[in-house]
Amino acid sequence: MHRSSESFAALAAALAKAQAHLVNPEKSLTATIRTGRAGETERTFRYAPLSSGLEIVRKTLSEHEIAVIQTTAIDQASRMLNLTTLLAHSSGEWIASHWPVCAMAEVANPHRMGAALTYARRYALFTLVGIAGEDDLDAPDICMPAPATGSSTAGVQFPSQTQGNGKVRAAVRTPSPMVLPVDESAALRDRLLSEVAGLASQDSATSWARDALVSKNSLTATDAKMLEDAFEQKLSGFLLAQSATPVASGEGSSTPAPASQEASSNTDRRRPSGIDKSVLALGAPRRYRNKEHLRYVTQQPCLLCARKPSDAHHLRFVQPRALGRKSSDEFAVPLCRTHHRAVHRVGDEKAWWQQTGIDPIKVARKLWKQTRIEEGRIQADPTAAQSVASDQNSKSEDPTVVSRAPST
Repeated sequence: MHRSSESFAALAAALAKAQAHLVNPEKSLTATIRTGRAGETERTFRYAPLSSGLEIVRKTLSEHEIAVIQTTAIDQASRMLNLTTLLAHSSGEWIASHWPVCAMAEVANPHRMGAALTYARRYALFTLVGIAGEDDLDAPDICMPAPATGSSTAGVQFPSQTQGNGKVRAAVRTPSPMVLPVDESAALRDRLLSEVAGLASQDSATSWARDALVSKNSLTATDAKMLEDAFEQKLSGFLLAQSATPVASGEGSSTPAPASQEASSNTDRRRPSGIDKSVLALGAPRRYRNKEHLRYVTQQPCLLCARKPSDAHHLRFVQPRALGRKSSDEFAVPLCRTHHRAVHRVGDEKAWWQQTGIDPIKVARKLWKQTRIEEGRIQADPTAAQSVASDQNSKSEDPTVVSRAPST
């Protein structure tokens, strides 16, 4: 149920402009639901905390003269604690929504009441301004069959799935994998990493990935990401080895190769090998992953304010977008947490960097080259280190460097 002022045309116009700049908050927390039903496993989903959503909503709405107000009141008739979320415009127009939080009996238990109130504040606020803060589960409980005794849960009967002949069919549910505790996840991660290190071929890697998928899904998000990066790096090594063409031992000799050797060579040519996508007509850019390089980037001062520590920000406009994949680590630059969040909120990152007057690609290539030198992959350039150091010193000594960051 919602209420509003007699007219909210000015509020609607301001809210429409604000929603063009609103972004969904990062889903950084994980919730576990235990239904208590026989034969049903726990279910987990990711969601964004109320604090991160409030930070985004307040900053964006305030720029369009919209205030967010959330109040609580006890309804004596229904004996319920209710939450009211109100959007008020500077013109005096407003719109509000009401959300029942919990029964009055829960007020005596502040922890339970606080959890219910936080839950209600997050859902009411996100719904009213039009952003999403949790995973879309597609209502998994709707397809649960009704209990055999005909009883209902909380007075609501869930419909059963039926086939075309009218026979009732139990819903097929894939149980969500259980996420292991941190200690057990770390032990399993180390074991899987050792198995990845021992893989000898691309075929063995494919078989291992198929068998280890269930174990990998039980790791924590951080451990799973480490395992994915190690496996991707191992697989890239196999592809590079296959794409390399060995030089024949008799190259340059006028003696013709034996017929058996020529036949074997023709057979090898017909065998499928790894594809080097960078040499295709429409080449796919390589995405390098190097943890040591990212660690080196985080040790550098922020490009905008020279503060430390920094985050390794991957430039999004350098390479084409890929599903669930960041740009190559060679295009990572140091940004403090404040500016890292700011650049992720803008739509046109390239224009954002142009407003700062900084060429992030040039900085990223210098940092990448520096780590290549430290690893002994390329020869050191005596002027490269001095150039990077002078750039960083100029950033730290410039008192106006903070003002160069574009407003978001």
